[in-house]
Amino acid sequence: MGAVFSRIDSSELVATLKELIKIDSVNPLLVPGGAGEAKVAVFIADFLENLGLEVDLCEVERGRPNVVGVLRGQDSGSSLILNGHMDTVGIEGMVDPFNPRVEGNRIYGRGSADMKGGLASILHAVKAVVDSEVDLRGDLIVASVVDEEYTSLGTEKLMESFKADGAVVCESTGLDIGIAHKGFVWLEVETFGKAAHGSRPKKGVDAIAKMGKFLVELEDFGSKVLSERSHSLLGSPSVHSSIIEGGRELSTYPDQCKLKLERRTIPGEDTRQVESEFLSILERLSTKDSKFNADLRTIFARGPFTVSAEENVVRLLKEAVITVLGTEPQYIGSYGWLDSEIIQNAGVPTVIFGPGGEGMHGIKEYVSVDQVVKSSMVLSQFILDFCNYVPS
Repeated sequence: MGAVFSRIDSSELVATLKELIKIDSVNPLLVPGGAGEAKVAVFIADFLENLGLEVDLCEVERGRPNVVGVLRGQDSGSSLILNGHMDTVGIEGMVDPFNPRVEGNRIYGRGSADMKGGLASILHAVKAVVDSEVDLRGDLIVASVVDEEYTSLGTEKLMESFKADGAVVCESTGLDIGIAHKGFVWLEVETFGKAAHGSRPKKGVDAIAKMGKFLVELEDFGSKVLSERSHSLLGSPSVHSSIIEGGRELSTYPDQCKLKLERRTIPGEDTRQVESEFLSILERLSTKDSKFNADLRTIFARGPFTVSAEENVVRLLKEAVITVLGTEPQYIGSYGWLDSEIIQNAGVPTVIFGPGGEGMHGIKEYVSVDQVVKSSMVLSQFILDFCNYVPS
């Protein structure tokens, strides 16, 4: 019968990837009027149904369905989720973003690396397993989700209904193994002043000037405090100002100023800690300046992610990479946030693995053809190893 990964047909895999790229799936919450995931969901559902999986399209928002395909095992082995997102960011500035272009070892197009290359790898890994006619002991759950590029509504919905013994999020890792990524907290600081005519300085309090004091403290906090913290794979946490607005007109003292900022977190940090640190800065400023008055609120947050290299899902994936590629992968961290945190937080040990590329969210995005093929080969072997693994 031969090794399962020998059944991966690279030409068929590339053809599938091209079809995925051709389908506009820009996230409508990021770009008003974006096409959304419905058409690519139908394509993936048809592919999985043709393989004989039990397929369900679950609408997360109107016209935006998750696709979940299940290949049933014999209930004696470990169950596995392969997760990938269907949505992409916008296309402003791109030329022919949905016309996949092959140049050497690269396929260009919106979503090629983020993450339709990973989706194509999943689909053909599952096809290789089905074609091998090997019976799995544990269930294989293929989850193609919506909205990862905004607030991850799709994976949140998925984890309400599905549990497993392990999961792989097939984002780009360049065939190394991702075991950590940063989280983030979005916050808004508002300073309050007192409106008055510009000619009456003793009557007015400048809210923008007060915000300036906070900005100075914020920069010091980032350079002197956060820079001293570090994670072996992720480096230091960070903070930056994102959007600021305030004032009403040129001749009036501004009575309010709003700052939106982002705080990137590393494992061991959480939202409560972040809020506490910023509240301490605000309290210190108000102690120094009786006219300093400000509020802090958290807009949105996602936690950092880390998984032990000793978890079965990590250990068996590493073994599959060595078996298929003959090289030992590195353990790496991802600076961006991924759906892996949601899955892990739901109690499913999770790892990140997929083909490498460049230009994610940029105007020239590509994925490496050979890595799409290799990642699919590794995943096919890993499916057999993990779903046939029986814990002692």
